[in-house]
Amino acid sequence: MPRGLDHLVHLVRDLDAAAVAWEALGFRVGPENRHPFGTKNRIVQLPGFFVELLAVADPALVPGHGPRFFSFAAFHRDRLARAGEGASGLALESVDARADAALYARKGVGDFAPFFFERRGFRPDGSPVEVAFELAFAVEPASPDLCFFACEQKRPENFWSEAAQAHPNGARAVAGVVLTAENPSDHHVFLRAFTGVDAFRATSSGLAFETPRGEIEVLTDDAYVRRTGLSVAAGPELRLSALRLKVPEAAATIVPDERLFGLTLVLEA
Repeated sequence: MPRGLDHLVHLVRDLDAAAVAWEALGFRVGPENRHPFGTKNRIVQLPGFFVELLAVADPALVPGHGPRFFSFAAFHRDRLARAGEGASGLALESVDARADAALYARKGVGDFAPFFFERRGFRPDGSPVEVAFELAFAVEPASPDLCFFACEQKRPENFWSEAAQAHPNGARAVAGVVLTAENPSDHHVFLRAFTGVDAFRATSSGLAFETPRGEIEVLTDDAYVRRTGLSVAAGPELRLSALRLKVPEAAATIVPDERLFGLTLVLEA
């Protein structure tokens, strides 16, 4: 079944500085959370979707990759050293991560065991709660700087919060993400398997996959420049070049990556 957008990973070196930058744009940013595998995050939450500001907290706790084991923390540690800050991961919603992991294996896009973890979180009033997730990873070998996975919320009632979604700038929903590649059609087989969306639009500018929550576009480098007025690194691999969020018309703007720790943010009415 088609999977909607669940969250985007925004990889940074300085978690608190990144949070300040998001807050300056009118977003409510949650407190710091720690993972048992050496990373830490802060959350910008919207209905059914969130941005995960992610940083390495303790390199000594980061596990390595292993047979059928994809290390989320090791990937992001190495990606930060290799390619720097920015949008490093795309997660889709899952109702059954184990089934998604098995499906990804059958489709040939990732033969990894599902990864379960839990951590302590905090409600907007500061009270602690326990949250848990199970992840099913997929890999696009031609795109080594992006992490793809489906994410099942095990305790969603402890995670989602209307108070956390009340942003001063009026942001109300995710519109989509924009990937770029030299030849978008080279990636349609992977994206169909990853998203579960079989019917997609193809134009001279690229591809578009309509998911149950938000659109995944894959634009040519030239089409992205025409759309945003911003430059993008050219190459055959997929790059997660922009996140699109819905805001009131008065708040609509494009925030270039140099202002937001490597992530381009398109705020649209």
